[in-house]
Amino acid sequence: MSDHGTLHLSIRGRVQGVGFRYAMHEQARSLGVTGWVRNRRDGSVEAMIQGPAVALGTLREWSRRGPPGAEVTGLDAQPATGAFESFEMLPTL
Repeated sequence: MSDHGTLHLSIRGRVQGVGFRYAMHEQARSLGVTGWVRNRRDGSVEAMIQGPAVALGTLREWSRRGPPGAEVTGLDAQPATGAFESFEMLPTL
């Protein structure tokens, strides 16, 4: 399973109110990535993504742009751990 991994993403900018979570959910599902995404009260979006390295790289790069209307000004990606069976949208934290 060395070609699989888990990343914790923190995405900043105009990323709430533009459908970022919904678009990421669709992107993740189409790539076969599991994990979750949620809005944070500080205006950022947080995600935990898990899957094949190529799919993680693709989703990380998509997160630098986001959906139309988003203006991403920062993306922090850190290695993480966890086990996820699907990709979910979680409540705001």
